[in-house]
Amino acid sequence: MSTLSLKRILMVEDEPDIQAVAQLALEGIGGFDVRMCGSGDEAIHAGPAFHPDLILLDVMMPGRDGLSTLSALREIPQTAGTPVVFMTAKVQPHEIALYKHLGVLDVLAKPFDPMLLSATIRSIWQQSQPPDMASDLHALSESYAARIPAKLVEIEQAYAAAHESRSQDDLQTLHRLAHSMNGSGATFGFHRVSEAARALERAIAPRGGGQAPTAQQWAEIASKIATLRQAAQAPAGEPPGDAIALDISVAALPRRAEAAGQPDNRLIFLADLAPELALDLTAQLGHFGYAVSSWASLDDLRRAVECGSPAAIIVGSSAGGDDSALCDALSAIHESTPAPPVIFLSDRADMAARLQAVRLGANALFALPVNIIALIDKLDTLTAHHAREPYRILIVDDEAELAGYYAATLREAGMLPAFATDPMQAVQLLAEFRPDLILMDMYMPGCDGLDLAAVIRQQEDYVSIPIVFLSGETNRDMQLEAMRIGGDDFMTKPVKPDHLVMAVTNRVERSRVLRSFMVRDSLTGLFNHTVIKERLEVELARARRSQTPLAFAIIDLDHFKQVNDTYGHPTGDRVLKSLSRLLQQRLRRTDVIGRYGGEEFAVVLAGSDGPAATLVMDAIRADLMQVRQQAGDQEFAVTFSCGIASFPGCQEGPALADLADRALYEAKRRGRNRVVLADKDAAVAR
Repeated sequence: MSTLSLKRILMVEDEPDIQAVAQLALEGIGGFDVRMCGSGDEAIHAGPAFHPDLILLDVMMPGRDGLSTLSALREIPQTAGTPVVFMTAKVQPHEIALYKHLGVLDVLAKPFDPMLLSATIRSIWQQSQPPDMASDLHALSESYAARIPAKLVEIEQAYAAAHESRSQDDLQTLHRLAHSMNGSGATFGFHRVSEAARALERAIAPRGGGQAPTAQQWAEIASKIATLRQAAQAPAGEPPGDAIALDISVAALPRRAEAAGQPDNRLIFLADLAPELALDLTAQLGHFGYAVSSWASLDDLRRAVECGSPAAIIVGSSAGGDDSALCDALSAIHESTPAPPVIFLSDRADMAARLQAVRLGANALFALPVNIIALIDKLDTLTAHHAREPYRILIVDDEAELAGYYAATLREAGMLPAFATDPMQAVQLLAEFRPDLILMDMYMPGCDGLDLAAVIRQQEDYVSIPIVFLSGETNRDMQLEAMRIGGDDFMTKPVKPDHLVMAVTNRVERSRVLRSFMVRDSLTGLFNHTVIKERLEVELARARRSQTPLAFAIIDLDHFKQVNDTYGHPTGDRVLKSLSRLLQQRLRRTDVIGRYGGEEFAVVLAGSDGPAATLVMDAIRADLMQVRQQAGDQEFAVTFSCGIASFPGCQEGPALADLADRALYEAKRRGRNRVVLADKDAAVAR
């Protein structure tokens, strides 16, 4: 099934404000046919008659909730097989895993950005469908072919206007139209049309000093237009020109690992460990979001793996002892698909013990007593999907079919594209979409690519975003001028899909590496102070638009100077990393986490009001107290204090940060190791 088949969406949401925003976004921006239902019962009644292609279903609703509504819809023949996407503010990994086990396509986090809602839904739909890029692109080719006669009329009218007025502006319009058909024609397989348009473009090419064409040159232009019309004419029963086939090879397109929507497996199996050690590990790993099952024997472990694969296995090992039973168990486990990584816990960590572990197929070995923070680091490394957010590509091209072609190509390669056919809308989309790279045509009405690039480069926030020009322009001087103004690369149309994907991938990867040095804290990998403040402003703007709550929390480790003075700065760094790890494991993917400075951290909790954020942060505070920190043979615990302020109680970013900071000071004043929620008039402690 193609992504073009997604047309009718049944949305089930009880909040009237969210209904209005979502319907406007899905219909106005996405062009979908939307049927809005305010309750599960209404959806059950309306669904069979509406025949939706997709159902967007809120999880938390009064009366019949999302789960019971899903169950009822599955009993109705007309909606039994309709794909469902859940919407919820609760997107913990184990909940996502449960929902997907129930057959849900994906989980859409609230609050959602109205400007990106349609693109997000299309991306989810695309990932759920069998690859059918070829049919999508051929549909775009057919749409382009149907518009060729209108394009020819537009060129002829532009010629008539320019010939009569002798205006350079009218002549530039004619040149732009010829240039557009030159680049787009070949992309969709209309090579003769493209060649004729290229000849016309050269005949119109701007002359030095703005000189108007001579009578002979006007005659040549008219002749080239006639040749272009002839190239577009097709014998009866044949397509225009020579649109034999699109130059695509879907299977050959480089694809990035798809992990969006694939929740991390957080299940850890323990086996052949002393009961006290198993209980302690279960508690410690649980603080970092891992679910643990313990098995008394290796036989029990083997049977458990046959029923379902864990994220990793932690098993006891006696170096130098009889390892035949362990060898048999691990051999059977390694035959499973996918085989989970194995970590040994041993009373020894010398060369003999490590060699034995390697030969038995272990991925790591830790000596007892185990350093829990080091073990968590290794588990995270072994079990994480290592999936980065899909590359976000903004396409600016006035040719709708051409923009759709590029979008389909990049989407097939695992990227998230958005496009604007009006260059005047591009700057607004920059702020909303936050692209990793911009693909831009050079010649567009209203604002050409050179002017748009200059406008973008004038704004500090967008100076580092790569701009790649896609154009039929072959004049090397014009290409260099585009690079001088702000372009990072220039690709000449038509562009082969694999070349496009490779060029975009290389540019974005380099840009992300460079940007990570600017936006990430080197110790924890979290956003730095500047970026967390910028993201607070972005999330506040979204909260205002969608009229949803937001909370901002500032965390400070208690008596951290004493930790450094007593145990040394390397131990202090490990404490900072353990808190950053805990925050990343326990908070939602939609929450924005940063290192605010020194031992301070900050969190933006979109969609959470003050009381809800307080409960979340207090649970993390309680967990951190239970985590064993280690410095050599010594063990100790740390605590933190936290101040929280919320929107809409506080409207502006600086004021919100100041209020959270004052709440943090109040938490310190009251004795530390607590969370304080502030508002403009009072502070309430937990």
